Amino acid sequence: MSALRVALCADFPEEQWPSMDRVANELTGQIRQSHTDAIDLTPICPAFTRRVSSLWSGRTPFSIDRALNRWWDYPRHVDRIAAAFDVFHVVDHSYAQLVHRVPAERTVVTCHDLDTFRSLLCPQEEPRSAVFRKATGRILAGLQRAAWVTCDTASIRDELIGHGLVSPQRVSIAPPGVGESFSAVPDEVADLAAARLVAPAPGAIEILHVGSTIPRKRIDTLLAVCAALLPAVPELHLIRVGGAFTPEQQRILEANGLAHRVSVLEFVNERTLAAVYRRAALVLLPSAREGFGLPVLEALACGTPMIASDLPVLREVGGGSVEYAPVGDIEAWVRRVRALLDERRHRQAQWHARRQAGRERARGFTWSQFASRIVDVYQELGAAPTKTRALAS
Repeated sequence: MSALRVALCADFPEEQWPSMDRVANELTGQIRQSHTDAIDLTPICPAFTRRVSSLWSGRTPFSIDRALNRWWDYPRHVDRIAAAFDVFHVVDHSYAQLVHRVPAERTVVTCHDLDTFRSLLCPQEEPRSAVFRKATGRILAGLQRAAWVTCDTASIRDELIGHGLVSPQRVSIAPPGVGESFSAVPDEVADLAAARLVAPAPGAIEILHVGSTIPRKRIDTLLAVCAALLPAVPELHLIRVGGAFTPEQQRILEANGLAHRVSVLEFVNERTLAAVYRRAALVLLPSAREGFGLPVLEALACGTPMIASDLPVLREVGGGSVEYAPVGDIEAWVRRVRALLDERRHRQAQWHARRQAGRERARGFTWSQFASRIVDVYQELGAAPTKTRALAS
């Protein structure tokens, strides 16, 4: 049999969602490395066209271009090439409007979380305009039309099913992995690059956060915890990877005497990011909601202990190798941080055992396993479209 022709619908890189880009890139690499006999995979994301943002800078011009590219250019591009492929994979559920333009019975969507749909599922918590909700409704309808949905975790699968969005018979779990770059083994070039980027004061105790500054990441909690720690941990230095703070977050930094204790890094390559993890004392992930939490695995793989919000999805990923604290409970977060820093300073055997357990946990999540599970879905869709249509009905 000839290889299945699979179209991989990835995000526009210009949107700067590193986790989504990583999923698409790792999946492409793994399939081309190990599954070329069965799968002929082609990423099909079109070039991003700058219309308004080529004339004016700023967030609004880019948002207009983003909408035009997502809702006009990408669907038209898919229309032109749809006949050339047997199976379609939308790797980011927020692009599921594309399912309306391809054979839905041969399409899989990967749903990483339900945040995209909060304006419909929790309108009182996420009030949005009628236009926004209509667009979101079309994305959700595309997800529901797809023959198959994969989820990163059982927690997100259960949420999808619990809200009645998809039937249990056409959902499977394919956990992402952690790249080989994320390791406790020193990397001289990357370690030097990280040291130049971070540039802390001598003897600093580095606390790391990796992720965006969108509200659900709870940067307010991160900053409040750091401010509360300062009297007991005057050497504290906060590192944030993922772009600049918002103006409001910057005001909080300045009001709490943290502004000169922060290193803000834009998006960096995996080797440098791994080096930043390795040098940190702790990684904090205080999010209110997550779909998987790649920083959990990345930190553990690099041997850096992690404190994360006590969410089912993060417990599913981190297991017993991570410390947890309630969302937004500043006192609980401060206690966890101080306890781990005390362990690091005074109970070295326990600290090393914790780091080793984290590395072992991370080894259970690989991109090769992720790709194999996705390939199984491709083959199911390509070999038995009639059966899949019956499941989806």
